[in-house]
Amino acid sequence: MDAPVTGEGAHIGKSVVIKGELSGSEDLYVDGSVEGKIELRNHSLTVGPNGIVKADVSAKAVVIQGKFDGSVNASERVELRKSAVVTGDVTTQRIAIEEGAFLKGKVDVQREAGKAAPASS
Repeated sequence: MDAPVTGEGAHIGKSVVIKGELSGSEDLYVDGSVEGKIELRNHSLTVGPNGIVKADVSAKAVVIQGKFDGSVNASERVELRKSAVVTGDVTTQRIAIEEGAFLKGKVDVQREAGKAAPASS
């Protein structure tokens, strides 16, 4: 399995269905169904191969292997694995899309905070 599950973080299993707002101060692995909003400011979200997420997500890093519908705002990076099916807009500093991944939406790659273009005078 490609699932980067470590001892740290929360795990939402295949049979779990959550509707509402989710926030936390640890990494989150979703292999179930989540609908609503997910906020993990300085942590990462991994949507497993069985995961179905319909949400607006704010996180440090996002890895998607399953189905995702909504917007992603990742402060560092987004990774779409070959099994990913993503419908929605992605905003991040770095993005990696494996061959075979499906993405329908807008991709906005931001500059890093310290590497902004010089202001014209």
